[in-house]
Order: sequence, then structure tokens, then C-alpha cells
Amino acid sequence: MLSQKQIKTIRSIQQKKYRNELGLFIVEGDKMVRELLKSELRIKSLFYVNNVFHIHDSRAEEIAAIQDDELKKISSLKNPNNSLAVVYIPNTNDCIPKKNTPYLVLDTINDPGNLGTIIRTADWFGIDTIFCSPDTVDLYNPKTVQSTMGSLFRVKVVYTNLQTLFNNATEKSIPIIGTVLNGKNIYTSNVPKNGLWVIGNEANGISNEVLNQLNYKVRIPSYPESSNVESLNASIATALICAEIRRP
Repeated sequence: MLSQKQIKTIRSIQQKKYRNELGLFIVEGDKMVRELLKSELRIKSLFYVNNVFHIHDSRAEEIAAIQDDELKKISSLKNPNNSLAVVYIPNTNDCIPKKNTPYLVLDTINDPGNLGTIIRTADWFGIDTIFCSPDTVDLYNPKTVQSTMGSLFRVKVVYTNLQTLFNNATEKSIPIIGTVLNGKNIYTSNVPKNGLWVIGNEANGISNEVLNQLNYKVRIPSYPESSNVESLNASIATALICAEIRRP
């Protein structure tokens, strides 16, 4: 049985302030937890119902069977799915970009669902590192974690100062590419596929500071190009970019 202190602590981790203080985040649901168990992340606690896990299944420091009503008390989901893990936030060291490798760079992405979907998309297309501006939404927001569908455990996400990142890229002659409304058609322009691909904020696009750093500016054309649709969702735009990066 969970104590009131355990319940209070686990529920507090749903908030960024306490995630940062405790160095912990939450993973929920059978599929997500099974993906977690395949990763190298340190697991503090694993709670489950309906005998979906056994001691030999887990690397958790603590594993316990609980009741449905207890799971509901610690879950952020409307319909909790059998299991919940409390996981140590890993130390993510700054990563220096390499030549001949594609990366995604997120400039102030605000929506946790978008961030999660972008991580899942990167995983699908074999892009293993994403750089985020410091003001991008928290990676360990429960909605972000759930939206990744387990890709969070395979894609490295690094929060970093973008100017420093671009300086490192420029020193190594790594191109910086961004999508803007007045850019060249991504499907017909001769743009390098390897480099830093910048995705802008959902409402405002790429910031002026970052725009000034771009070596290439491209656009994803609408059909017809006279379409009145204002813009694409950030995660959908990312999927189209990744598909183009991987197009033979």
C-alpha cells in the first residue's frame, strides 16, 4: 500500500519545479514502461496493477504491486494503464554537432504534445539528437513524455544556448538550415541534407536572432501555393523535413 507521503511526492513530480528539485520524472502505461525497461535510464520505483510485471522484469530500485484506486491517485492520466515508473532524470552533457549528420534544432517550441511528436518523428527517421533552446517546453512534462511513445528513451535531447551551438557548427562548416515563408522550395532547391535543421516556434516561427544565423532558408510549399492556410503545425513540418532529409 502506498503511503500518503509517497502519493504526495509522486503527484508533485508532475510539476516542473519538483521534477527539477528531486531530479525525477514519471513514465506511465504498460507500453511506455516496457520501452523504459529496455533503456539504460535509472528507475527509482515501479508500481503496477493486474500482475503485469514481476520482480525479474524490472531494474527498478523499488517494485510494488498496488491497487487500481492507488494508481489513480498517483497518475496524471484520466484512464491509467496498469503501471507507473518514477525515473531519475539523466545527466545530458552538451553535444558538439558532427559533420555529415542531420540534427533538429527547436527554437522555443511551446507545446508539450508537439515536442513529444517531434521526438517520436526523429526516432522514426533515425535522427538521434535534438537540440532545444533553453525556453523550449520541458522534456519531462508528462504530456511530452506520453507523446513520445517511448522514443524519449532512444533520442538524445539537449537543451543548450543556440548561439553557442551555431558558433560550433560554423567553426566546423556545418550548415544551418531553417524553414521560413519566403525560403526556397525544399523539394527543388539544392540544400544539404546534413546539418542543423531549425524548427521555429508554433506562433512566431524562427526568432530573428536565429534567422540571422541561417545559411539556407527553405519553405515547405502549399498546394496550390496561393492557399490561404497560414502555416503548418510544427510537428507536421518536422515530419516533412525529416522525410526530405532521408529521401534518396
